[in-house]
Amino acid sequence: MRPILTITGSDSTSASGIQADIKTISQLGGYAVTAITSITVQTTLGIQEFHDLPADIVRGQIEAVMNDVQPDVVKVGMIRSRDVIDVLVDILQRYRPRHVIYAPVVLSAQGEPLLDEQLALDIRQRLIPLCTLVVQKDIHSQHGMANRYASAVATFLSRGDTPAEAQRKAQQFVDSEALRDVRLQGRGSELYAEFLDAVTQHCRTNSDVQFYANLLNVSSRYLAQVTRRMVDKTPKMLIDGRLLQEVATLLLSTDLTVQEIAYACGFSSQAHLTKFFKKNKGVSPTVFRKNTANPTNINL
Repeated sequence: MRPILTITGSDSTSASGIQADIKTISQLGGYAVTAITSITVQTTLGIQEFHDLPADIVRGQIEAVMNDVQPDVVKVGMIRSRDVIDVLVDILQRYRPRHVIYAPVVLSAQGEPLLDEQLALDIRQRLIPLCTLVVQKDIHSQHGMANRYASAVATFLSRGDTPAEAQRKAQQFVDSEALRDVRLQGRGSELYAEFLDAVTQHCRTNSDVQFYANLLNVSSRYLAQVTRRMVDKTPKMLIDGRLLQEVATLLLSTDLTVQEIAYACGFSSQAHLTKFFKKNKGVSPTVFRKNTANPTNINL
């Protein structure tokens, strides 16, 4: 059994990256050895944060594997720095593996750019000429499938298949995986509904995002990622919107004074409520209430 070296970033959900490479290569009976270029903080909704490893650490990982087990097939994925390109080009020219498969990671699953133009140019001019195959991602494919296809090609090449045979078998593999629909499902929709319920219950007493994150037992970062995906708004925007609706309802349906409404809705003073209301509605609570005589001026 010849090992296959995969050089790429991590994916916390295992849908792509080093985790998916190991899974695919092992599933096909190969043996994966690895070098990580970037560590991502990632959910099923997308990447939250990158931690790119220094080029000397990437070099150390690759050279340790090359010197020891001498893989003759290398699969390359996420590269985010010119220094790492320098390392890869140097190592590939020195050790000359039989096959190099490159699966460019240009965009995240959400369409966020992961490479700048200069780095993309360096890759085209310096790395791609050293590759046996460059895998082009189908934008309509499931997240990670192009990556898994490249790993499958690398595995079949390690067995002695020709590039054409390896690609045919790899396509059969990813087709079967796509039919199985093995994607991990997160709790985003469920969490969004729970968040809205919590805001309805507590918006008069709590307007802090961290309060709701703690209540739902998630990080504020993940909560923000969920609301952005669902309605393209931050949690704070949703909380303030619901609180604004509460204030407007009290102004139009009760005889409470503005000061009484302020205290009922958790504001420290009438001035605090007026500032908040005017910022979001463009008029003061008093003017808003007076405009009830003309319904066309009311904007709930």
